[in-house]
Amino acid sequence: MSNQHTTHYDVIDNKSQNRFEIHIDDQIAFEDYEFFTTSQGEKGIEYKHTFVPEALSGRGIAGYLVKVILDCAAARKLRVKPTCPYVKSYIDKHPEYQANSVFHGAKA
Repeated sequence: MSNQHTTHYDVIDNKSQNRFEIHIDDQIAFEDYEFFTTSQGEKGIEYKHTFVPEALSGRGIAGYLVKVILDCAAARKLRVKPTCPYVKSYIDKHPEYQANSVFHGAKA
């Protein structure tokens, strides 16, 4: 496996704890989530909290995790409610995700 420009981490959907996880060096980075339905009856996913252990900080793990889960939500046709400030900030900086966010372009 090559370690060139892009690092790949496996993102696990831990359904029993309602969170997406990345396991690295006996540490776990995660994003808590909860499903919801919009007032128009569309299915959605609320991203509630991003956590990266201090030992893993500075590796781009949070950004990688958020990109993967936003792509996953779009592929599953789920509206996104970014109540986590990190996820909202990520969407603010990446306009390609704004149309699917109930706090940006999509209707709640």
